[in-house]
Amino acid sequence: MDARRNVTKRGFIRYTFLLLLILVTLSFIAIFNHPQFQNITSFLRPLWDTPPPPFQYIPHYYAENASINNLCNLHGWTLSSEPRNVFDAILFSNELDLLELRWRELYPYVTKFIILESNMTFTGIPKPLTFASNRHRFAFAEEKIIYGFLPVDVPPSDVHIDPFLIESHHRSIMNELIRRSGISDGDLLIVSDTDEIPSSHTVNLLRLCDGLPSVLHLEMRNYLYSFEFPVDYNSWRATAHIYSRWSRYRHSRQTDLILSDAGWHCSFCFRHLSEFVTKMTGYSHADRVKRKEYLDYSRIQRKICGGDDLYDMLPEEFSFKKLIGKMGPVPRSSSAVHLPGYLIENAEQFKFLLPGGCQRSPE
Repeated sequence: MDARRNVTKRGFIRYTFLLLLILVTLSFIAIFNHPQFQNITSFLRPLWDTPPPPFQYIPHYYAENASINNLCNLHGWTLSSEPRNVFDAILFSNELDLLELRWRELYPYVTKFIILESNMTFTGIPKPLTFASNRHRFAFAEEKIIYGFLPVDVPPSDVHIDPFLIESHHRSIMNELIRRSGISDGDLLIVSDTDEIPSSHTVNLLRLCDGLPSVLHLEMRNYLYSFEFPVDYNSWRATAHIYSRWSRYRHSRQTDLILSDAGWHCSFCFRHLSEFVTKMTGYSHADRVKRKEYLDYSRIQRKICGGDDLYDMLPEEFSFKKLIGKMGPVPRSSSAVHLPGYLIENAEQFKFLLPGGCQRSPE
């Protein structure tokens, strides 16, 4: 009798322990997937993550009336006997307004604009060929455009897609497109995303000076939603290459050298709320959309005008000082100085990118 009671007691304890283990496991899963857990891990990042090695910043000299010979010398370079050809290569999704600002800014100095788009987002969602259907808008640059289309069989919605693998495939195809563009060793290749816009005077400097490093990152002023919300100077992924057969279209760190204040990175700088949703669900970080309401137009509009993060995330920093200093909304700026020239010349057309223009239309 006692033996039977002991067996029953042990079985009860075993099943109770198993049930508790299941409940604890489910609780941890719920916590890990909760946005506030991500904020906790982000806040503690200085404790568990190591910052990359610091960049070696190259001072950037520029004044409107300065001679190019003087500017080359100030950078430790020499004036070239002839300008090098410039090839500007981007992957394109739906950033029509920023694409026009980019190409208008760089048109005088770029030999070829290389652009690649696909019929599928990085997350496997079918998408229209936005550039192809709006190509007439870029007639001013038609003779310089090298267009690539990457056709993809869109998988069923229940098939898991690794967006970083899809993005890597796009960059691989871009490398082939660059090789077929007519580029030659010694030409200048600009590699960046559409919304990472080098300034025209930066590109002119790099095409006219000799003695440049073979690869050079371009530091850009970071903006969020428009040029009304300047964040910092931490954008570094854009690169300039003196082209060789080893040059690759990559969005990762390739050198310790970076040229200071070389352009503008305007993230989520869209005219329509629908374009925000397209990016939020289609780019490599779509997993940040933890809740359906993140895609609600009224919520997105409030975030834009408040300078708040779309995902309620904390800043990604490696020190508590920088992290705490950036917590909260991005402060507004009333300055519209030192911005792309075409933007200022056509301020009414692009008023959503300027101070006071935070209201967006749905479509």
